[in-house]
Amino acid sequence: MIYRFRVILNSDDEVFRDIEIQSEASFEDFNNVILQSFGFDGSEMASFYTSNEQWEQLLEIAQFDMGEKDEPVITMGETYLENIINKDDRNLVYVYDFLLMWTFIIELADIAKEESGMTYPNVMYSHGEVPFEPKEPEFVSENLDGDPFDDEYGDDDYGMDADDYESLDFDENWN
Repeated sequence: MIYRFRVILNSDDEVFRDIEIQSEASFEDFNNVILQSFGFDGSEMASFYTSNEQWEQLLEIAQFDMGEKDEPVITMGETYLENIINKDDRNLVYVYDFLLMWTFIIELADIAKEESGMTYPNVMYSHGEVPFEPKEPEFVSENLDGDPFDDEYGDDDYGMDADDYESLDFDENWN
């Protein structure tokens, strides 16, 4: 079977690639076609993450086993798309270069039959140019109405008002 994915770069502009790849391909193969289709040289580390509908990163599929974790690591070269992706579990998050954090969301758009005479993987459609720098990550507080450090009573978790310097036990002009 052929998996048809839309791979979207987290960017201020619309930048995406539609990629066809065989379901029995490894995540390493998928990694390589993503890098080539977006023009990255592949010199940085990357990981895939399974994801839910809210695009939360779940299970990591790492490029290499760095031996840093006690539990077994799932690696791209030993993991196949068909073992992770299906009609119900169709979302992935892909991160390339853990310093710059190029982040992509990937969705399985279709499962089709292999066409004779076609070479896979295949970049079906390319839209947009990759910017020079990745988009800055956005961190949003769950408390959107005011100070992210205030709870519903206007105080922090310790019952202290951050604007009340008089009650604090320190000399603000110590230096």
